[in-house]
Amino acid sequence: MKDRYLLTHLGIVSALGIGVEKTEKSLYCGDTSGMKDLYPLSGGDKTVFGFAPLDQSCFESSPTRIAALVDEAMSQLQGTIDEMRRSNPSVRIGAVIGTSNSTMEEFTDNPDKIDMAYPARRLMDKYSLSGPVWAVSTACSSSAKVFESARRLLADDICDAVVVGGADAYTRTVVEGFHSLEALSSTLSRPLDADRDGINLGEGAALFIMRKAEDGEEGVFLSGVGESSDAHHLTAPDPEGRGAEASMRQAIADAGLVPEDIDYVNLHGTGTTYNDSMESQAVLRVFGEKISCSSTKPLTGHCLGAAGAIEAAICWIALKRAHAMPPHCSGTVDINIAPFYIPKVGDKTPLKSALSNSFAFGGSNATLVLTNSAR
Repeated sequence: MKDRYLLTHLGIVSALGIGVEKTEKSLYCGDTSGMKDLYPLSGGDKTVFGFAPLDQSCFESSPTRIAALVDEAMSQLQGTIDEMRRSNPSVRIGAVIGTSNSTMEEFTDNPDKIDMAYPARRLMDKYSLSGPVWAVSTACSSSAKVFESARRLLADDICDAVVVGGADAYTRTVVEGFHSLEALSSTLSRPLDADRDGINLGEGAALFIMRKAEDGEEGVFLSGVGESSDAHHLTAPDPEGRGAEASMRQAIADAGLVPEDIDYVNLHGTGTTYNDSMESQAVLRVFGEKISCSSTKPLTGHCLGAAGAIEAAICWIALKRAHAMPPHCSGTVDINIAPFYIPKVGDKTPLKSALSNSFAFGGSNATLVLTNSAR
C-alpha cells in the first residue's frame, strides 16, 4: 500500500495575522488591513507591502526580523514537537525550510554574513532539532519545493517527522530590486484583472509538521508534488506557460488523480501582465473552464521564498477547517484570460482537493496537491 503523508499541524504568521484561527478569519472575510503603503521608493514612488503584525515583544529574544517570523510560527508547534520528542529520538525529527531573502536586510552592509540557510539553522539551534536540517532557496518556489524534500526523508525512513515550510522577511533591498524591474503595483495588486499592473510583496512564515499517516488516519495529506523548469528567461516566465502546465500535470499524476478530481487551484497569481496570462493559459489546457481558481496574494502580498508554504497553508485551512474555497479579493476578473469559476467572499463552495502553484525566477516551477481524507 502506498505511503500517505499527513500534514498534522500548522504554525503561521503573515499579513493575514498570527495563528491558524486569525488567518482563517481574515482570509474568508477578505481582510486586506495587513497590506500597508510603503514609500518612498526610488524616485518617490509608492507600493503596497504585506507586513506581518509583529510587535516589539516578538524581538525580545529574536535577533532579526526573519528570526522573529520563524520563532512565531514555531511557537505554535512547540507543544506538538515536545510531545513528539517524548516518543521519537530527536535525531529522527528533521526540518526543511524554504527562503529567498533570509538575512539580506540585516547584513546588507556586510554581504559575507548573508546566510540563506539561516531560518533552518534557527530551527536547529534554538529548538534542538538534531535530525537532518537544510534550506532550499529557489526564489518564489522555495517553500513549495521543500515538501518533496520532506517527503523523501519520510519515505526513506530517515525521519519520523519533518518540520517543513518557509519564511521570508521584509527586505528593502529586494523591494527596490522589484521596483527597478517595474514589477510593483502602487496600489493593492489585482490578479486576473484586465488592468493589473504589478505585484505587492509581503513577508511571513508557515511551518507544518509532516509525517507518514497510520492506517485509517484522517486529515489533510500532501498527495502530489510536481516540479519543472522553463529555462526560458532569468526573470520572465515562458509566455505559453509550458513549464507551469508540466508542473501541474506531474503533481496531479503523482497524487494518483486526474484533472477532474481537483476542486480548486490556488494560483501563483501575482498580478503582473505576463504571469497571469501564462498561468491562465496553462490552467485552461490542464482543466478547461470548469475549474475554480483564486489568487490570495492581495491578502498576503507575494511572500517570495515563503509564498509556497503560506499558500499551501491557506489550502490546508480551506480543507481542514473552513471546508470552503479561499476567496478571490481583487478587482474585476478579465474573463478573456480567466474564464474560470472565481470564488468570492461569502462563497461556501466546498472542496476536498486543492492544487497550489508556485513559479519562480529562472522558470523554477513547483505545484502541490493537498487532499482531505474524506475524498
